[in-house]
Amino acid sequence: MLLKDEVEMLRRVPLFSQIAPAKLKLLAFASERMTCRDGQNLFRQGDVGDAAYVILSGTAEIIVHSEAGEIKVADVGANSIVGEIAILCDMARTATVRATSRLEVLKISKDNFLDLMRDFPDMAVEIMRVLADRLNHTTAELTAARSQRQKVLT
Repeated sequence: MLLKDEVEMLRRVPLFSQIAPAKLKLLAFASERMTCRDGQNLFRQGDVGDAAYVILSGTAEIIVHSEAGEIKVADVGANSIVGEIAILCDMARTATVRATSRLEVLKISKDNFLDLMRDFPDMAVEIMRVLADRLNHTTAELTAARSQRQKVLT
């Protein structure tokens, strides 16, 4: 794929839509394009958070490991970003991302990702919106699970 095609794909990601094309070109050039086969992990829960990934094509599932085993918490596809929580919080990966089809991603290093956030405050606001949506979804699911558990216990 050509650099201009990667720039166009990055522009489709809501997180990067307001960033100047010249800056996106630099980002695409500095990033690493990767492919995962169906069933392959992009990264695992507990890994060092050294990069964020933009999904260019394909689908993946987000899995959290617990004492009860693996729990699928979400599905993601093209134009999604994963792995940003570990970068923002400077912590280990909070989940495993596993390809559910052939997956093409752009790996953005931690330094490049944080530089973009400093240069483009609108990007930081968009990340907060994405994370708030995820938290809202997780809270709703937790509330439903607790309510269901309470019904079973009574």
